[in-house]
Amino acid sequence: MSLTLSTTPAALANPTDEAAVRTIVESVATFADRGEFEALERLYADEVLIDYSSLNGEPATLTSPAALMTQWAAVLPGFDRTYHDLSDVAAEIDGDTARARATVSASHWIDDAYWRVDGRYAYDLVRDGASWRITAMTLMVEGETGSRDIFGPAMAAAAEAPPAYIRRQQTRAAVLDFLTGLEEKDMDRVNSVWAEDAVQEMPYTPSNFPRRVVGRDALIAHYASWPEVSGSATFTNGLVFHPMIDPQMVFVEYRGAVDVVTTGKTYRQTYGALFHVENGKITLFREYFDPRAFADAFDLEP
Repeated sequence: MSLTLSTTPAALANPTDEAAVRTIVESVATFADRGEFEALERLYADEVLIDYSSLNGEPATLTSPAALMTQWAAVLPGFDRTYHDLSDVAAEIDGDTARARATVSASHWIDDAYWRVDGRYAYDLVRDGASWRITAMTLMVEGETGSRDIFGPAMAAAAEAPPAYIRRQQTRAAVLDFLTGLEEKDMDRVNSVWAEDAVQEMPYTPSNFPRRVVGRDALIAHYASWPEVSGSATFTNGLVFHPMIDPQMVFVEYRGAVDVVTTGKTYRQTYGALFHVENGKITLFREYFDPRAFADAFDLEP
């Protein structure tokens, strides 16, 4: 992919836009080196074309920002240090689209090993409200120093100590496994989410219903009758995740609608829940809901 930028005055007609695009390009390198993958993800459009064919021989791929960050977060934090040195950053604006280029020298260190790739980056961007988002990114390799064998140890190190971005994904995945398992009556999936010492707390249940269930075996028993008690069920409509500073914790808002087989009623509820997840397993599930709707749907004593 070639990129020729005009140097005519028209190309530089809006210095504010040019500065914004150059800032986006430079921020990619900064956030990648700092491991700030959440901030890095927001620099990209909903779909982005990534072309690293000159580096790895693989064809260009249309992907999502989350998938791209997952790929990068699985290797970059495993290096002792990375440094993407960008220079000669230039941008050309054409209405709500832009093209940019930069010279890059990307250095990677782990233990005594070193690898550097030199080349050029080309970017396509689109205006998104008051900001810009990258829609395509191409690396054109011009030279290498050191060995690519450095990537194996880096990936192993990143897997051993996942960065916050990956741990937040694991936290979210455990919550989704639990709620989706309940919807689908897949008890193997539901049972798989609990850590051995998991605790579920329900501070506002009716007095004749458990407010605390402790341990994986007890939680499996607690949910064992779910397929017989419930008919059609949804828990993932209106699902909102609120990440916390600790990537192993998340507060979740969701709505439930369950056809209760034993009473013939429909149980409708709005939930707020705090989850703590370690190594992909839920250790704490603290669930808040209106006990009156719960008691009425299941014909419990008030």
